[in-house]
Amino acid sequence: MNRTHEVFERQYFLQENLHMLVNRFTEDFLVPYHAHDFIEFCYVAEGNGFHHIGQETFPIHKGLLFVIPIGVAHVFRPASSERSSKQPVVYNCLFDPHLADQLSIFQELPIQEHLSSLTNNASSYYSVFDRDGSIESLMLQLHQEMSANKLGSKTMLYALLNQLIVTVYRRKFEAQEDERNESAGFHLVIDYLEHNFNKAVTLSELSHVSGWSSRQLQRLFLKHTGQSYGAYLQSLRIRKSCELLRGSSQKIAIIAELVGYASIDSFNSTFKKNVGLTPTEYRKSSL
Repeated sequence: MNRTHEVFERQYFLQENLHMLVNRFTEDFLVPYHAHDFIEFCYVAEGNGFHHIGQETFPIHKGLLFVIPIGVAHVFRPASSERSSKQPVVYNCLFDPHLADQLSIFQELPIQEHLSSLTNNASSYYSVFDRDGSIESLMLQLHQEMSANKLGSKTMLYALLNQLIVTVYRRKFEAQEDERNESAGFHLVIDYLEHNFNKAVTLSELSHVSGWSSRQLQRLFLKHTGQSYGAYLQSLRIRKSCELLRGSSQKIAIIAELVGYASIDSFNSTFKKNVGLTPTEYRKSSL
């Protein structure tokens, strides 16, 4: 169910000669749930609480930047109404479609298209994390320049806003590229195990093969398979043993050795624990 919301119009918020505004706001429970006819970059500088956007709610903390396209309703809220609660402090950079068009002249085509999508309901909201402080630095400079309002401030504001747009764009889409590269690299790790599951493959060996540290590999196994490395290798060996039990007449002791178990007792125990049947019972059930 869609929530009702107010619409904040640019003529009441943006400086007419600049087509933009940068402010620092301590979030409370008074600002209504709202959409606006301008683009908004919101950077969480302090405190914690929640960001309600569309039909979703996100916990917020320092370092998160949200990009809110035109027409998307949202509002920030503190975590609690208690005085002891640290209210969120958010830097907001607002700019209208006219300025977006002007700035896009200096941008490369993918960023031009991205800016256009933020103004014509072709893009969803998203967030990025300021892992190195570069976004916070730009927001602080924008706010200082907006407050200074002196000779050259307009030029500086537009230059800083262009830089912010590029930085956020890179952070979003480079992260997606990193994710694709990670998935491709992890697929090679899985492929290596498919061909070497019967050996005593250690995390150190996989680290040498992949270039990831043992700790990174443990994290990636949990992320991509939902299992620790040891549990994944064990399930892979059991899966291969099931294939051999169904597709060959080899003795169970030989199959245990082929899938990497030095002890038949260890194999029988692990197989029963994972499959619910002994290897002999499984073979009979598969006939």
